[in-house]
Amino acid sequence: MAPRLTPDSRYLVVRGRLWRAANPHLPADTRASLVRQLMQARRAVKTALHADDPVALRTARAAVDAAKTALGERGPAWWTDGAKDFNRHLVKNTPYAAWYAGVEDAD
Repeated sequence: MAPRLTPDSRYLVVRGRLWRAANPHLPADTRASLVRQLMQARRAVKTALHADDPVALRTARAAVDAAKTALGERGPAWWTDGAKDFNRHLVKNTPYAAWYAGVEDAD
């Protein structure tokens, strides 16, 4: 089952935990380029792990972080209404709890 987005599209819910979604206001070509960079960096992490190369691993993980930050999944929240960021919180401990309980009951 694909991760569910919160009603405001700010988070994906994965195993009961909120993960910040990418900024939906990014231009499609920018988003596509950043996703390609992220996937390339993730492959570099895998390669560095298999090669047991700590320098390459550090570089690859930094590239993953940079791509995720540019996508809006890390770093400052991409929304501008001042709402608190609940990234990595359990849904049940956030204002999304009632919504998620209803979603789980519907499933």
